[in-house]
Amino acid sequence: MEKQKQQELSVSQALVEDDKKKVTFTVDGEEVSLSRTIVRRYLARGDGDFTDAEIVQFISLCRVNQLNPFVGDAYLVKFKGQNPSAQMIISKSAFMKRAESDSRYDGYQAGVIVQRGSDVIELEGAFFLPGDILSGAWAKVYKKDIRFPVVARVRMQEYDKQKSTWNSMPGTMIRKVAIAQAFREAFPLKVGGMYLPEEQAGPEIQQQPDSAQLENSQQPKFIDAPAPEETGDQEAPEFTPDPEPVEDSGPAPDLVRAGLIDPDPADEKDEEADPNDSLFKI
Repeated sequence: MEKQKQQELSVSQALVEDDKKKVTFTVDGEEVSLSRTIVRRYLARGDGDFTDAEIVQFISLCRVNQLNPFVGDAYLVKFKGQNPSAQMIISKSAFMKRAESDSRYDGYQAGVIVQRGSDVIELEGAFFLPGDILSGAWAKVYKKDIRFPVVARVRMQEYDKQKSTWNSMPGTMIRKVAIAQAFREAFPLKVGGMYLPEEQAGPEIQQQPDSAQLENSQQPKFIDAPAPEETGDQEAPEFTPDPEPVEDSGPAPDLVRAGLIDPDPADEKDEEADPNDSLFKI
């Protein structure tokens, strides 16, 4: 039993010591340092339990692909009840940077697919008419060493989360999905295994702004106090002025003469002695 406890303690100590070692690399002239603790605290999304192997793989992919997660290039996501393994999510700009670093890259085209009447039309960009029914999106990636472009077409129904930005900008969101699929097929060694947040089937993920840094994640969050609950139309209470002060006339004379209440001592001091009073006669 004692030997088992010592083994467990040595394993825990080894993990702690290993976590102190940071992986450091340079992206666009900026030094990036990552460790398991940093990834768990600042770069992980979702409610899933991340394994050490998943985090180590994420750090390795960031280093190999020259991605800076602190400026929103990449982060790790995992949800309970969803995919059993974590996924690396990267931004659209990171896709572009990875592709542009390849000498074979020759540009891309992308747009939306709409149903207009009985016709299905592929439009350039994310613009479509109010009467059009948005059905999906398409993307083409051109490479100098192949004759035909790599083409991807996706259905709106498969990715639409029907909330947040999917409601306000559906064309832009589904177009991003098509672009990501086309780039993964065109450059599997550079962006293979990387996904945009728009491609996630789980809860929608809010991506960090490009200017987010590690210290920004440590800033406190302020929660506004809830407004008092309204219980219906309530009339303001009628204003009632305070009663005017009544001048104190002292003890009632009848009660004083009857011996039930002593006279006010202050009044006694203020009274002047009567020279004709028998108590003051010699």
